[in-house]
Amino acid sequence: MKTRREVLRAAAGAAAAVPAAPAQQRPGTPVIGMATTEFRGHSNSALARELSAAGLRTIQLFLTQTDSNYWKYNGRSDLAGLTPARAAEIAAIYRAAGLQIHSLGVYTNMIHPEEAERRANLSYFEAMMRVGAAMGVRTFITEAGHYRPQAPEPGGPYHWQEPVWRTMVATAKELARMADAHGATVLMEPYFEGFLATAKRTRVFLEEVGSPRIRALLDPANLLEVNDLQEMFDELGPWIDCFHAKDRKLHVVRGVAAGEGDLDYRKFVRLAAARRPAAPLILEYVGPNNYRPALAHLRSVLRDTGLAGA
Repeated sequence: MKTRREVLRAAAGAAAAVPAAPAQQRPGTPVIGMATTEFRGHSNSALARELSAAGLRTIQLFLTQTDSNYWKYNGRSDLAGLTPARAAEIAAIYRAAGLQIHSLGVYTNMIHPEEAERRANLSYFEAMMRVGAAMGVRTFITEAGHYRPQAPEPGGPYHWQEPVWRTMVATAKELARMADAHGATVLMEPYFEGFLATAKRTRVFLEEVGSPRIRALLDPANLLEVNDLQEMFDELGPWIDCFHAKDRKLHVVRGVAAGEGDLDYRKFVRLAAARRPAAPLILEYVGPNNYRPALAHLRSVLRDTGLAGA
C-alpha cells in the first residue's frame, strides 16, 4: 500500500504533466476573442503580438496568415504542408503570447449535391480535426455550406428541398461520428441565406442529428433579418458554445463590423451573459484596419451593461 506522501507525490506529478488551463473568468463575465480570418497580411508571430498587445486572450484561428495560408471558404485546400509538427509550432506561437485558441475555422461545403464532393469535404474536415489535435484544439466551426444550381430546379430553392434536408442530416451524422472518434466538437453556424436559415430550423436540425458532438455557434447578425434576439436565444440557447460578434444593417446582405449595424448589442451581450456565460464573443469581419473600433465598441457595451470583458 502506498503511503500518503507517495500518493500526493504521484498526484502532483500527474498534474504537472497536464498543461495549465487558462485563467478562469468570473461567472457571467463574457470573454472577447478575435477571428483571425481578415489578418491575411500578418504572420502568425506578428498577429500574436498585435492581438496580445490589444489585451485579447482568445482567438478563433483561421489559417489565413502569411506563413499558414491554408483556408478556403466553402471548399477545401491542400493541407500537405501543415504537418503535425508545424501545426504544433503555430499553436505554440499564440500560446506563448498568452492567447488561447478556442477553435479552428473549417467552413467546408457539406451540402453539395454530388456525393463524391461531400465525401471529399468530410475527409478534409477530418484532416482538420487531426490538425486541431496537433494544436491541442478540439472545437471546429463550420456552416452547412452553400450551393447554387446553374439552372432553376423543381421543388423550390435548393437549400429548402426535402431531399437536401435528409442528405444534410445524414452528412452531419457522419461528421458527428468523425468528431466522436477524434474527441472533437463541431459548431454549426446558421445564416439566413443558407441551409440553416433560422434559429428554429437550426434547432430542429441539431435535434434530428442528435449528437452532443454537433452544436451551435450563434452569430446574431446572420439571423437579424429573420429572428429577433429573444427568438435566437430561446431556440438555440442550450446548444450555443460560441458567439460571433459582428453586425448587419436590416435588409442588407453584407455584414459589417460590430457597432456599424442595427443589432442591439446591449441586449445581445445581456442575453449571452445570462444564457451562455462560458461562450466567448469572437469579433469577426474585422482586420488590422478596423478591429480596434469594433473591439472598443464591444468593450464599451459590456461596461455600460455592467459586464466586464477580457
